Amino acid sequence: MCSPMKRHLDGQLIGVSAAMRLVHEEIDRISASDAKVLVVGETGVGKELVARSIHQGSRRADRPFVPVNCAGLPETLLESELFGHVKGSFTGAFRDKPGKLEIADRGTIFLDEIGEMTLRMQGLLLRFLETGELQKVGGGRNDGRVDVRVVAATNRDLRDMIAQGTFREDLFYRLNVIHLRVPSLRERRDDIPGLVEHFLSVFTGANNGNENGNGNGNGRGPTVRGISPEAMKLVTAYTWPGNVRELENVIERLVVTGRTETITPQDLPPEILAHQTATFAPRRERRRTVADDLYKKLRDDRESFWTAVYPLYMQREITRGNVRDLVRKGLEEARGNYKIVARLFNMETTDYKRFLNFLRKHDCQVPFREYR
Repeated sequence: MCSPMKRHLDGQLIGVSAAMRLVHEEIDRISASDAKVLVVGETGVGKELVARSIHQGSRRADRPFVPVNCAGLPETLLESELFGHVKGSFTGAFRDKPGKLEIADRGTIFLDEIGEMTLRMQGLLLRFLETGELQKVGGGRNDGRVDVRVVAATNRDLRDMIAQGTFREDLFYRLNVIHLRVPSLRERRDDIPGLVEHFLSVFTGANNGNENGNGNGNGRGPTVRGISPEAMKLVTAYTWPGNVRELENVIERLVVTGRTETITPQDLPPEILAHQTATFAPRRERRRTVADDLYKKLRDDRESFWTAVYPLYMQREITRGNVRDLVRKGLEEARGNYKIVARLFNMETTDYKRFLNFLRKHDCQVPFREYR
């Protein structure tokens, strides 16, 4: 078994905490088989890196690893992307094109954001999982068979979607042969210093490669080389709702804009400093600050309620009061219209009833009349 740190450097799956050691051990066990895997976890935790590690440790390692973002394409294009198409099957199909499943033959396909698939696409995928047969767009009933290991991932609660009729139960059981949960960054705070040092090294090296003779490459100061103990303490204490991806983006920004060799608390983003204030503030004030922070992510950063708020609540990182405060802020801006609140929170139109059901079920609904 390769050490956790070695795997960090090779595959970017960085972590030596107890939580990540369990993940590494599970990956080693999973890699030995061809069983389908469902990787779950919040946005930004590194689900694709886990999938790559599973592939790299398997007998298929010398064959392709093919990632597909199921949320990145509309249904018709996703069908063509997965299964391929034949010449003339639709406007713009000037030649035969193999699908990602065909390209991944004898390798691994990674289906990211599987919960965003339409019901029709879920049916097509289920048929493939049952038969291994390809049916290209515009092709015949059977355009060949492939041997592909399927690893899927989602940040959504698929059982909840099954109850709502938006995800097929039979597909869930096909994919969920092995269930692997990737912990959030706040569940493995011991890994944060190592991640910070890793990203500092990566981005400092990239910046040095682009230097123009003026320090950090932007002509505004010396290269950032480290982080002060005080700043590291704040970074480690922060909840990181965007997980490793958010941490990576913050470190990149600090390296690019840094004016000194050492990152200090004054260099850190406002949300990290605000979290410090919230931690030591009275309980009522802390809740208000948490709601403000979440609202900023929804409105300014355009994150969805289902990825920025829902997981935090379900894992008890935020309280019912935090969610109510957030809803109040939305109702205030929407003048009491819950449908507008759903849009402000970056949900699909079809998610409106799910949003209301969530609020009612968890006693987070706020009377709207006082905001009209």
